Amino acid sequence: MNDKPTILVGLAVVLLGLTFPVWHSLAPGRSVEPPDLELPAGRLRCVEETPYMRAHHVDLLDQWRESVVRDGNETYVSEAFGESHRMSLTGTCMACHTNRRTFCDRCHAYVNVAAELNCWECHVDPSNP
Repeated sequence: MNDKPTILVGLAVVLLGLTFPVWHSLAPGRSVEPPDLELPAGRLRCVEETPYMRAHHVDLLDQWRESVVRDGNETYVSEAFGESHRMSLTGTCMACHTNRRTFCDRCHAYVNVAAELNCWECHVDPSNP
């Protein structure tokens, strides 16, 4: 038996599968640049550096929740800037990021991440009272 055609087809399928993430990201219609976000008026920075917040904002919010609920600590001191902030999603984060659709949802859509925990299930969305 001659298995050469079957082997070649199998190799082609495996190569397409392995390289799919690369060529899919280059497909037209997919922006390579992160979305332009509507930043808070009058604020130049967040509680931490932008790259840290992009990668770890959920971890930071989890730490805040644990610190406030379990330890009674309500003050966060920024590692990057040394500033003190109140550990409050609605009082600190949502005071600046007032529009969920033009800030949170744009980033989550860009990275194709559905929020596992939707903050607005419990907290009031300031753009939609």
